[in-house]
Amino acid sequence: MPKLKTNRGAAKRFATTASGLFKRNASHRRHILTKKASKRKRQLRNPHLLHRADERAARRMLPYC
Repeated sequence: MPKLKTNRGAAKRFATTASGLFKRNASHRRHILTKKASKRKRQLRNPHLLHRADERAARRMLPYC
């Protein structure tokens, strides 16, 4: 059976944790930051976990992760 290809876009966006969950970066942190509160920007810095409903799709895109 041939090797599976990794979706490179997903590989750049997601990383797996030791327990097998997926980490992701928060959105809304690229531009127009002056109107956003410092608390909001600080919380967007931290990594978030991918929602359980999206995990199956992420696993398919990252077969060797």
